[in-house]
Amino acid sequence: MIKLRKQQSAMTLIEVVMSIVIVAIAVSSVLGVLSSNVQHSADALVVSQAVSIAEAYIEEVSLKAFSDPDGLDGETLRVDFDDADDYNGLIDGGAVDQFGNAIAGLEGYTIGVTVQGSAALPNIAATDALRIDVRVTFDPYVDYTLTAYKTRL
Repeated sequence: MIKLRKQQSAMTLIEVVMSIVIVAIAVSSVLGVLSSNVQHSADALVVSQAVSIAEAYIEEVSLKAFSDPDGLDGETLRVDFDDADDYNGLIDGGAVDQFGNAIAGLEGYTIGVTVQGSAALPNIAATDALRIDVRVTFDPYVDYTLTAYKTRL
């Protein structure tokens, strides 16, 4: 009678340790990529909100008269601003509407407005053109400036 020998096959301790090491390296690589993506996933939203805020401020300033309609220049309360240059030097800590009401969720932004005469437009005198700069910041991600021009004509 012939006896058949069964061969036993099993993993050695070294093979088990090497498998664990390879799996650990793969998992840590995947987690590192996911962590990086999560940290920067809101960047596009923050920039998009900054652009929207700047556009809203530009629109508000642009819709005001070029020169003061009531002859009293230099109003100090935003609700009283009646011409574009009243906005010069405006700084808002957090986005607010034209009546000074805070806009929920946009408290982290800082908005600064500069309005000054400009000779940058061809065939238009500097006294007939205003450059409007709106700078929106959200530390440390965003420092965005939007520029528009308003003319007397």
